[in-house]
Amino acid sequence: MEILLYVLGAAALVAGVAGVVLPVLPGSLLLVAGAVLVAWAGDFQRVGWGTVAVAAVLSVAIWAVDWLASVLGAKAFGASGWAVAGAGVGLLVGFFLGLPGIVLGPAVGAVAFEYARNPDVKRALKAGAGAFLGFVLGSAVKVALAFAVVGTVALALIW
Repeated sequence: MEILLYVLGAAALVAGVAGVVLPVLPGSLLLVAGAVLVAWAGDFQRVGWGTVAVAAVLSVAIWAVDWLASVLGAKAFGASGWAVAGAGVGLLVGFFLGLPGIVLGPAVGAVAFEYARNPDVKRALKAGAGAFLGFVLGSAVKVALAFAVVGTVALALIW
């Protein structure tokens, strides 16, 4: 049973890392589940509740970055409140359209809302570029946080 739990925990951690960039997998939840399974395999002796708590906090941070990155990226490029709202709506709609929708949804939403507020194509495209850049930078942060979860569990296991 112990070996099975370690294997399932490792698989959940790997799937969790993949899930932070693939929209079909709940990456944050899989990372926490992997930490719990690995801890359970060792009766919470080497990997304890403290490590699981750190994994959970980092996973919540991944979730928060996922929701905020595009919106903050649009705002950083001087987008109006309309464009920021559009990036959020675009992200929400994009979730239902798979990977292309998640990647392009915030940018399209920011462009559409900014253009609807003020029909200035240049300003609208700048807002969309900010939303897209926010998505790309957010993805990099999410991957780094996912590896921090895996590293935390691995260190607890070998330390």
